[in-house]
Amino acid sequence: MAMRRPARAANSASFPSDTGLSWPATVFGAALLLLGGTALAADPAALGTRLTAAGADPAAGAEGRIPALEPSSPQLPGWSWGKSRKEFFKYKDDKPLYSVTAENYQSYAALLTPGEIAHLKQDPKFRMDVYPSRRVCGLPDFVADNTKKNVGIARLGADGWSLADAVLPGIPFPMPDNGAQAMWNMKLRYRGVGIDWKKENTSLSPRPGSEEWIRAIEEQTLFFPWGGKGSHRLADLPKYDSMIYFGYFSPSALAGQAIVGSSAFNETGSEAYYYFPGQRRVRRMPTYSYDAPQVGYENTYLVDEAIMFTGPLDRFDWTLAGKKDVIVPYNALDVYDVNGNEAELVQTNGLAPSIRRYEIHRVWVVDATVKEGMRHVSPRRTYYLDEDSWSPLLAEDYDAKGAIWKLREGYLIPVYELGACDVEAFAQYALLDGRFLFDDAVLGRGVDARWYTEPEGPRMRAGFYNAENLRAISDR
Repeated sequence: MAMRRPARAANSASFPSDTGLSWPATVFGAALLLLGGTALAADPAALGTRLTAAGADPAAGAEGRIPALEPSSPQLPGWSWGKSRKEFFKYKDDKPLYSVTAENYQSYAALLTPGEIAHLKQDPKFRMDVYPSRRVCGLPDFVADNTKKNVGIARLGADGWSLADAVLPGIPFPMPDNGAQAMWNMKLRYRGVGIDWKKENTSLSPRPGSEEWIRAIEEQTLFFPWGGKGSHRLADLPKYDSMIYFGYFSPSALAGQAIVGSSAFNETGSEAYYYFPGQRRVRRMPTYSYDAPQVGYENTYLVDEAIMFTGPLDRFDWTLAGKKDVIVPYNALDVYDVNGNEAELVQTNGLAPSIRRYEIHRVWVVDATVKEGMRHVSPRRTYYLDEDSWSPLLAEDYDAKGAIWKLREGYLIPVYELGACDVEAFAQYALLDGRFLFDDAVLGRGVDARWYTEPEGPRMRAGFYNAENLRAISDR
């Protein structure tokens, strides 16, 4: 379906436009819906008609909790990069409808995940302010077109987890029938060709009995070789689904350290090179993936926990459990306030409730269990993916005894320069030891993250992400 675009200054992407289309009220209730084969599974004509371009149900929920898809952009006129994202959000004046706390969570238990309930029970100070639900996530027209092309083309490899074919940038499996397909939709949600943070922060709360935070400031770039405008078959693209560079400015224990890494569509592990300034050398890190601890965070932060989930899918069996109405982080633009007071807002037990916005949305539920013969410190995980954008909104990790170990929250925002939504900033709550991590954050840093729709500068080229270049830029 061709979407009519609202007027946008210097931006060819578009949020859902006012098409005048009347969608049928196919609804999903609060109960988890188990999936079976449907006629929609092989029908590309369903996209943009009975379903949205991304494969979501555009209709409102029967209970009145889920609204219909927004007919127009959530962005007020006049925004350009560098201006406050929150101030140009159409619904910036929304007020909370109610709050969920340790005292009243039972009243909302049907809309909460096991991890959210465990967190509320553990921390009596934690509060979830629930706002009106705003379904503002769309796709640019060319991504929507590629998504429709993927029906009948996109396929997994014979191993059941790698991506064998797809048209990109586009959602590979807008009508998924298994969990691995849903996770590829998450990994390949439209994020442009790359994201650049000139200055971001990573915060890890003190260990019990201590008052010493780890507060790191770094620069970071993510590059998606498949994300440029147009239509590209997987075979014609580089083998990498993502490439990364980051380098630390502080604290002194990390300052000067830097890394480049890459993850491939159909290869296990990842390719990573780390620069250690004390040795003035680059070292290959052949096992820096999956559940390897990230350098500098006291074994609390795993490589594959970054931005909710990072890396290959091969160590887990992925089960698509269905859809559910859940209270999730959404339209959390205050979390991206570059002028916010970080010292006040990043608290020992989590982000201040005033900047965490929650809404009720339909999510895909994906359960992951470690494959027989494989190992991972989290033998089971559950992911909750936004039906409108495929962004990861919540994740839960279980320990070997079956207890919920960690809860992650992904703070989704409408990204005006993309015409789509994304999650980058996220929080992780280690429920068993009470520590809180906040990463990929520009809160209080004075300069915003920037999403690019076209390659710009040397970091938006695959040749930037190798050991030789890392050594050259780190030795300057």
